[in-house]
Amino acid sequence: MRAVKVSADSETKRMFESDLFEFFSRIPPWQPPVIFVPVIAWAGYQSFTVGVAALPFLGYFAIGLVVWTLLEYWLHRLLFHFEATTKFGKKLIWYSHGVHHDWPNDRLRLVFPPAISVPLAILFYNLFTWLFGESLRYPAFAGIVTGYLSYDMIHYYVHHFAPKNPVLKWLRAYHLAHHFKHEPKRYGVSNPVWDYVFGTRP
Repeated sequence: MRAVKVSADSETKRMFESDLFEFFSRIPPWQPPVIFVPVIAWAGYQSFTVGVAALPFLGYFAIGLVVWTLLEYWLHRLLFHFEATTKFGKKLIWYSHGVHHDWPNDRLRLVFPPAISVPLAILFYNLFTWLFGESLRYPAFAGIVTGYLSYDMIHYYVHHFAPKNPVLKWLRAYHLAHHFKHEPKRYGVSNPVWDYVFGTRP
């Protein structure tokens, strides 16, 4: 059965007085796939071009996925929920994540802006080159980008649809509890694994 679209208010609200800042603060959900599906395909193609066999490809792809899940968890826990004490710090945290908690159904502020995701991708491409070399960087990079894109799409989906699939239904309930139970728990969005490991699963 198909998911049902949620009817909650999904109108986007204004954050900035500046039209330029406002334009770049609104990220449509189609943008990450348009940017990163070709990147994943390119990294996969490069893997086999340089002779990475199927088993090492799967292994390093899995490493990239795991790295993303850790990044997702710790960015959410430490950075996005940082308890700032200064006025500037509180405003910065609000712009980066507090806005999402205040307006959780804003359909244009649910996925990472390219101004963050693209530099992060470049950073990890170079880090994986240093760690794994010029061949094995490709499957690891494909893995981390796949993990990121899955996170973005799951995050958008659970806010705007009521899925019938039991896994997605559970993920939706899990993430919305993070929003509406107002407790420092449930930082995993695409999966809850690290909440169990690090003690933030209620």
